[in-house]
Amino acid sequence: MTLVLQIEGRAIHDIPSLYAEINRVFMADEGWQLGPSLDALDDLLHGGYGALAGQAQATLIWRDIAHSRTALGVEATCQWLQSKLEAPGAVNTRAIALQLDALQRGQGQTYFEIVMEIFASHRRITLIPA
Repeated sequence: MTLVLQIEGRAIHDIPSLYAEINRVFMADEGWQLGPSLDALDDLLHGGYGALAGQAQATLIWRDIAHSRTALGVEATCQWLQSKLEAPGAVNTRAIALQLDALQRGQGQTYFEIVMEIFASHRRITLIPA
């Protein structure tokens, strides 16, 4: 039997609220919460804990996905990248600056697109935009 989960896209207004919604859906029965990290999201989707633990297949219905796409678009992504640049030493600032420049020229990936790419890399999870 396939597990069916649902993300409420209207609850997502920025990157922190994305992770609040991810935690609501995937981590409700855990005693801890996922931090705001793309690597943590990828780890979660491998299925070792949270709602996906022990599940062979899962379907994720992402309601109001267009709202999430806008909320996690260019502006939110630029803010996220800029915050990384403000913590030199913790990241490769040259690479982040190149990402930011590409995004500002309309050529880089938004946070939403990165999240979609992560979900797509997990073949046992079917994401249904709604």
